[in-house]
Amino acid sequence: MVLQSLQAPEAGRPPAERWQGQAHPGYQNMVGPFGGITAAQALRAVLLHPQRLGEPVTLTVNFAAAVDPGRPFWVEATPARTNRSTQHWTLQMLQADAQGQEQVVLTGTVVTALRRTTWSAVDAVMPQVPAPQTLPRVPGVNRMEWIRRYDFRLCAGSLPLQWDGAEADSLTQLWLRDDPPRPLDFCSLTACADAFFPRVWRRRALMTPIGTVSMTVYFHASAAELQTTGSGYLLGQARAQSFFNGYFDQSAQLWNEAGHLLATTHQIVYFKE
Repeated sequence: MVLQSLQAPEAGRPPAERWQGQAHPGYQNMVGPFGGITAAQALRAVLLHPQRLGEPVTLTVNFAAAVDPGRPFWVEATPARTNRSTQHWTLQMLQADAQGQEQVVLTGTVVTALRRTTWSAVDAVMPQVPAPQTLPRVPGVNRMEWIRRYDFRLCAGSLPLQWDGAEADSLTQLWLRDDPPRPLDFCSLTACADAFFPRVWRRRALMTPIGTVSMTVYFHASAAELQTTGSGYLLGQARAQSFFNGYFDQSAQLWNEAGHLLATTHQIVYFKE
């Protein structure tokens, strides 16, 4: 997930920075790279920007097209407006097509902020589940290399044992962490927010093609609080609210082992009937 600066801002333009990157084969999905790692790379461009104010509060990414793993891409991060304690960013990920023309593959927005100590509370209480060390690791899937980059420990809501169209609830609870383990930061937390298999597979037990259209992550912890999590497991809980005419939503929460809610996320996903 390494990005490097390519160019300085042009005269008369907003102070955008352009960063180059490339998809890693270890995060390959069925079509293109795993969306969570692409979202994390887009966020990384903001985190690297020399004019960044504060830490991420929210990230939204819209997946316009699959990233070609065989070509480099560029991420442009532009601070659209900076206030006293908040900063609003626009994002574009661009990649040259077969004819060498740059095409947009991702758009997005980020809000960063200088958080101030205030009254705080959490209403989303971490569910009671077995400890990760007591559960077996979920095996990898041959067609999806990115799954091997995570240590998954399922608590409830597995993939269907038979793809027979039998309906079930859409809830899944599982422990997860990077493999190999790495200290948690905003980029790895962003990727983890997308690490749930599509809810329509759980709900309908049909292997239908899907693709995330838009994903938003809300961050509820500071960088220092993420550091205390270290390389420990996160408990993820995901469910859908509605499946309607080719699209469904998917919401999720991520807690660390100490029970601190680190992030919530919501996405809209296309599925083919």
